Amino acid sequence: MDRYFENLIRSNAIRCYVFQLTALVTGIVLISIGGDPVGALVTNWVLSVKLLLLLVLMGLLSWVHFGVQPRIDGLLSQVQGETIPQEIAAQIAPLRGRRKRLAATCLFLVIVTVLLGVQVFSRFAPAVTLGLILLAALFSWKVYRTPIPYGWF
Repeated sequence: MDRYFENLIRSNAIRCYVFQLTALVTGIVLISIGGDPVGALVTNWVLSVKLLLLLVLMGLLSWVHFGVQPRIDGLLSQVQGETIPQEIAAQIAPLRGRRKRLAATCLFLVIVTVLLGVQVFSRFAPAVTLGLILLAALFSWKVYRTPIPYGWF
């Protein structure tokens, strides 16, 4: 089961890169179609923050895909049979914990990116935006802290 889930996680990284690059290219095209110069990515603070958040998301995905995941895979490759020895499981657990924390951080960043996305042309009051960002942080923290009793369900 561990190998199955790790294979799912590993294979979805490429899909995430494609989604992120599609969002970047689509955003640049939409800016151009809207009549704004691509320089609006720098002059419009909402677009600047969205671009920064997208780059941070790409960086976090790269950290997991090229740093954390290969270490987990290396440890799992040492396992013979169906059960994971306690000493290997003890080494895998902190890596999975780190990956889970990064996933919760990415969830927060995606929610904030969407929140800013709906404000590109019509902005919310700063207090409303801040309140929604705080709610996104609380939601992401709750998702991180809530155990999942049935695996992925």
